[in-house]
Amino acid sequence: MSNFYLDKDSKIPLYVQVKDNIRRLINEGIWKHGMKIPTERELSKELNVSRNTISVAYQELVSEGILFCQQGRGTFVAEADEALKKESRKERLMKVVDLCLDEGLSLGFKIDEILAIMHVRAREKKDILTSVKVFFIECNKEQVEYISKQLSQALSIIVEPLLLDEILNNPSQYAVISEKADILVTTFFHFEQIKSIPISQNTELIPIALSPHLESIVKIARLPAEQKVALICHSETFANKIKSSLQSAGINHLQLTQFLTKDIDDTTLEKVLLKYKYFITSPGKRMKLAKILGNLQNKEIIEFVFQPDLASINLLKSTLLEVKRKRISL
Repeated sequence: MSNFYLDKDSKIPLYVQVKDNIRRLINEGIWKHGMKIPTERELSKELNVSRNTISVAYQELVSEGILFCQQGRGTFVAEADEALKKESRKERLMKVVDLCLDEGLSLGFKIDEILAIMHVRAREKKDILTSVKVFFIECNKEQVEYISKQLSQALSIIVEPLLLDEILNNPSQYAVISEKADILVTTFFHFEQIKSIPISQNTELIPIALSPHLESIVKIARLPAEQKVALICHSETFANKIKSSLQSAGINHLQLTQFLTKDIDDTTLEKVLLKYKYFITSPGKRMKLAKILGNLQNKEIIEFVFQPDLASINLLKSTLLEVKRKRISL
């Protein structure tokens, strides 16, 4: 593809170069907003780089809002539609601000007085939001950190990760955390276990349900039958959750071999990567594997993602709202 410029001798990772090229093509108007771009397979073949390199670049650009995916349709340059949605929200907020200003002026306040009042009120609201303490408790590091980030994004508040072992091994520390926590979140699997540990009366303990991301299941289901697939996770607990989810989805056409990174060093891991074509891994391991694989072609890493279901997110939002209301009324 003549519009792409890759230096394979450069120390800059290829996926970073691909990202920079895509940004340039968009800025120059060669790839226009709303345009469907080449598939990972097509672009990897065109540029003579691994599909995994393109996949990492695409995924990072999606997370940055530069590209977006539509299941079954492909990957697109982030449409002006997305910008319009943001603009629409901004316009609605501007109308609310205008109404507030008009109302303030009609009550006899000066503009500077209204601005001062709004500034103070906004700071008070900010203090309330940042002071709400939420922790997510889970038994393995891979999942606790990833789900905490997902919850943080969904709730627009910082959710701190907390390992279950840290609670069980240090109950006194847990007592301190639960005392300052407004909401403790865990999965239904651990709910009864954590519920049995005394917590502050003012702390809410909320169980949530996690389900495999459909895209993870679909990608794995599409792998050719009888393929040897390396399942690479840090913990056996997470690996077992993945295998259980695949079994529940009726996916049994692959030859899975499990590798736990807590038991093998990077040199051994690199040898494993050379022997396999397909990999299933947790979100926390994807980037590391991609960097080790480098320019090796015909390798595919599938990130297995668990996510809180919508009902759980809505429950947390309503609980968070109630906590905020209590704070405001105090």
